[in-house]
Amino acid sequence: MSDIWGYQPTTGYTAGGSLVGFKVEATDGSIGKVDKHSDEVGSSYLVVDTGVWIFGKHVLLPAGTVTRVDAAEEKIYVDCTKDQIKDAPEFDKDRHLSDLGHRQQTGDHYSGYRT
Repeated sequence: MSDIWGYQPTTGYTAGGSLVGFKVEATDGSIGKVDKHSDEVGSSYLVVDTGVWIFGKHVLLPAGTVTRVDAAEEKIYVDCTKDQIKDAPEFDKDRHLSDLGHRQQTGDHYSGYRT
């Protein structure tokens, strides 16, 4: 994967569309709903509210983890397991969105699962 922070053209995502409230599906089940997203070129991501799943935390998912957006069903499918997401660097949406070091660490984490 060349760009972990960009939506791949095959996902079906249309730039400018809102993904807030969409359910997010890992390869092995649901992980929560989109709380915030960005489609800024080279810096696209999803912030997912995991609800009770990992104790109600938010997780940062680079847009490059998205494999498909189903607008009709309001679901986003990502190419990660629940454990890979749970093992990602801790995310605080009020501190880490603008933290380039955290973004690098998160990108490295998810890139490590790519071939």
